[in-house]
Amino acid sequence: MRVESGESMVDRLSDHVLVHNAALGDADAFEQIVARYGPEMFRYARNMLSDHGAAEEVVQDAFVAAWKGLDTFRGDAKLRTWLFSMVSHKVVDHRRRRAVPPAEDWIFEQRSTDAHLDPEKRATNDDFLDALGRVLAELPYRQRACWLLREVEGITHPEIGQIMGMSAGAVRGQLLRARATLSERLAAWQ
Repeated sequence: MRVESGESMVDRLSDHVLVHNAALGDADAFEQIVARYGPEMFRYARNMLSDHGAAEEVVQDAFVAAWKGLDTFRGDAKLRTWLFSMVSHKVVDHRRRRAVPPAEDWIFEQRSTDAHLDPEKRATNDDFLDALGRVLAELPYRQRACWLLREVEGITHPEIGQIMGMSAGAVRGQLLRARATLSERLAAWQ
């Protein structure tokens, strides 16, 4: 296997090999799993909880649970799906313990940086993202979670179903309702 410069062999290993090695106690393999999936898990948790610190705690708890449960990972689902399922459960647990504050303007990692090219367009995009964040915060939990997993994280309907503990058809229904609400509430932006 050829390795690109700056990339270690562990960076090129498949999820299956990383899980196997980590289950045998290889901390470097588990660190690669964390590096590979941690940022998107954190983004999802932060979007669901509207709290940076709580999202860090939830993701850390999910990785601790994953480390402890690696020997039980059967591979029925993708590693990414299994990890997102853990984060989803930890988010629900956290929400049960604490009230969730309203969403902020961080739905997407990076905003437009082309202000010098078209300041009006940048302001409009920022206003839209602010409005989107407010509407998403008002969606019921399952609709919001399904929408974020599909539209922001790019996860498939069956995988979202595994993460959320529902059928792919139920996921589609949640997405349809979420999209209808978003379309109605953001009609001014269309």
